[in-house]
Amino acid sequence: MIEITDLQKSYGSKKAIDIPQYSIADGDMLGLVGNNGAGKTTLFRLILDLVKADQGTVAIAGTDVTRTEDWKDITGAYIDDGFLIDYLTPEEYFYFIGRMYGLGKEEVDERLRPFERFMNGEVLGQKKFIRNYSMGNKQKIGIISAMLHHPRLLILDEPFNFLDPSSQAIIKHLLRAYHEEHGATILISSHNLNHTVDICPRIALLEHGVILRDIDNHDGQAEQELEDYFNLKAEEE
Repeated sequence: MIEITDLQKSYGSKKAIDIPQYSIADGDMLGLVGNNGAGKTTLFRLILDLVKADQGTVAIAGTDVTRTEDWKDITGAYIDDGFLIDYLTPEEYFYFIGRMYGLGKEEVDERLRPFERFMNGEVLGQKKFIRNYSMGNKQKIGIISAMLHHPRLLILDEPFNFLDPSSQAIIKHLLRAYHEEHGATILISSHNLNHTVDICPRIALLEHGVILRDIDNHDGQAEQELEDYFNLKAEEE
């Protein structure tokens, strides 16, 4: 699904991303973990062609993301609230997203139903603009909008941020169910090891823009390896 080749990005003298080669297979559910400043968001922005690489390529479904926009039809992403159109109500925003992918109002309403528990009666029917919602509810709106058109590739940057524990548990269940139902490729970045290890069968450890480890987590074995790594880093610092 994603092929990264000789990808580099620097900001001034700081190299944010340096990945010679990395592949993410169709149907993978990958958790990208690392400390703040590790380059997780920069990597996602490079994958989504939101920033220009200094060198190298990212291909989605065999297509260089800088050469065509065809890959956008199969991709859903939420990085931060800059993705939202905050002068719309959530309903207006969901219907707008739906129209972009050829979905009518009734179909959008149908696709919102599985998210009712996640929204917890705090998102729809409030008669206010997105800009007036809490950060937690903006996060919910962004995640839902990324999943609304049932993308084959779903990219979520720190999806557990701003969510209360109940909402975190619900979104983990929703992501697992979505992965099982649609066979989608899902990429999640987080500095929270517990959430990421809990739902992702594959974990990539990113530090200083470099993927240091690619860990098979089908049996939950990544948690101890990652804890040992970060504890050792803390002791060294």
